Amino acid sequence: MSARIGVGVMALLLALYIVLVAQRAVLFVSSGSPVGIAIGVALIVFPIIAAWALVREIMFGSRAASLGRKMEAEDALPTEQVEVRPSGRVLREEADALFPRYREAVERAPDDWRAWFRLGLAYDASGDRRRARGAVRKAITLERQLSR
Repeated sequence: MSARIGVGVMALLLALYIVLVAQRAVLFVSSGSPVGIAIGVALIVFPIIAAWALVREIMFGSRAASLGRKMEAEDALPTEQVEVRPSGRVLREEADALFPRYREAVERAPDDWRAWFRLGLAYDASGDRRRARGAVRKAITLERQLSR
């Protein structure tokens, strides 16, 4: 629930930013000078890119959470218990020891979105966020193709 609140706060802050920057952009564009117009156009383009990125991240989070709920309902989430630090973070050594098992599952069944999702969880536990997101994105793509 706290993640949703954080997303909501970020979305509201982005909306406020877009409104304030749009006001400045209009002033720069209406100045008539080439430099002012260039700055005004940049002030219009950057918030559009920021909004696109925010929407994309919200969609990714929503789809990943949906797959997680689906796997939980199927009782298909990983069940291994790993020790955590007092901060709550997984001990990387333990996560790394489990990782080959999930990688091999993907190699055996490269079209199984569940295997990709579990691999994403293993990458995340190992601290490799970039690969975790890539594996979960692949799981989302495969699951969407399957449900068509």
